[in-house]
Amino acid sequence: MVIQKSVQFQLTCNLCRGSHKTQVWLCFLILSFLSTCHSAPSVSEIKDLRTSLSNLKLYIERSTAILYTPTVQFQDKCKNMILRCYMLELMVILYEEEIPDSEGQFIYHFNQSLSPEIGCPPCETYNPQNSETFFKSLKNVLEKLLVEYEH
Repeated sequence: MVIQKSVQFQLTCNLCRGSHKTQVWLCFLILSFLSTCHSAPSVSEIKDLRTSLSNLKLYIERSTAILYTPTVQFQDKCKNMILRCYMLELMVILYEEEIPDSEGQFIYHFNQSLSPEIGCPPCETYNPQNSETFFKSLKNVLEKLLVEYEH
């Protein structure tokens, strides 16, 4: 019984040896697709987000939610993570205020378009603020990004 298992294992390993090149190329291909995510939102996407927020302003300001609010002074490498934190908190408001999906659809789309960043602080490390302060901070971040991207 032991001999039969070792023979079966050796056969399996011999079959795998020939496919290692294929596996390496497949991994390379998958990593290539993962790295093609755009690194930062475009100016037009940020402007569209700003417009979408204007349409949701009343919902956001009347919310009683306490939301993690990233600081306006942020590192270059964590811009997407900060925007993602804002989008996640906005999704909380969309859910709690029972805002129709059609009105908040851009928030979901914008969040999905943000590529992940490594080494950034999690959203929960930022100070919780009321929805009005959160909204003002988000608008400030978007304005700073627009100024930076347009220059």
